[in-house]
Amino acid sequence: MPNSSKRGLSSAELSSFCSQIALILSSGLPLYEGMETLAESAKGSENEGLYKNASDAVNQTGTLYEALRQDERWPHYLVEMVGIGEQTGQLEKVMNGLATYYGREDRIRGAIINAVTYPLVLGIMLVLIVLIMLWKVLPVFRRVLNGMGVGMTSSGRTLMNVGSAIGWVVLALVGLALVAVIVCAILTRTSARGKVLAALSHLFPPIHRVSMKLASSRVASVLSMMLSSGFPTSEAFRLLPSVVSGSEAAGKVEAIRKSLDSGATFADAVSESKLFDPLENRMIRMGVAAGREDQVMGTVAELYEEQVEDSITQLVSIIEPTLIALLSVVIGAILLSVMLPMAGILTSML
Repeated sequence: MPNSSKRGLSSAELSSFCSQIALILSSGLPLYEGMETLAESAKGSENEGLYKNASDAVNQTGTLYEALRQDERWPHYLVEMVGIGEQTGQLEKVMNGLATYYGREDRIRGAIINAVTYPLVLGIMLVLIVLIMLWKVLPVFRRVLNGMGVGMTSSGRTLMNVGSAIGWVVLALVGLALVAVIVCAILTRTSARGKVLAALSHLFPPIHRVSMKLASSRVASVLSMMLSSGFPTSEAFRLLPSVVSGSEAAGKVEAIRKSLDSGATFADAVSESKLFDPLENRMIRMGVAAGREDQVMGTVAELYEEQVEDSITQLVSIIEPTLIALLSVVIGAILLSVMLPMAGILTSML
């Protein structure tokens, strides 16, 4: 029975599940017995109900496709691939391909999380340090100056006010940025995920480039898996929209499908869509000429995965020093706004 109130499996868990199903099929063990074993091994975990429902459904229906289709927590793409695998007798090969696909998804997701976590923590530290400087340290300096019994000059007072204002402005801006990041992270876990990612892609060109490379990697990975399993190309492009995020990438996939339907060759259709870079298009053309479409698409998927990770690393390498520089400038401005008036007062006393 569908139960969307609980979370589904993560990419790593899906990869493990697909690998286990492939192992069951390769060993000759009946699928229903293998699913019972998986359900038993999941006892006590948060996925116990999910595996138990799938095992019971396999016993009732006799097919893995029908069992997974009854629960909305299984990804639509995985369910459809399982159905095609059962229809063509290539389920073991499909499950091995899905294990590789979800393993790649898990690595990319991990790289994104790591890239976001450190700047987020650094931004929180920036907010806390500036807040302490403005709320605790600056008032102490002001009391010290007032307690010295010497009046502060108008320029000194202005300088201190300017330093304080800079601190509060930066604090507000960084705070708003952190809130926006947290809100976006929450929304990406809801049904608004696609709209949020599309908005971020349009607002920030670097994010747009990374999202397009990620989409290209997913398309190449899916095509590699399906072509190696002997699926028709048209069937592959029917399922691709379910794994591609973003209207731009989905539009390019649709353009490829229409070109194929109109009689264009696979290499020409892919090249005209501009989904891949010229270098990858040449690789695909050579792979098609050699009859190795599945292998070349797998190579292209790996190349784009590396490019995604490199792009994320470059973004982090820009964000980190920017935040550190901003922190240094703000703290320096606050300290100078206090120390310069104090130095002027001490000089006038000597």
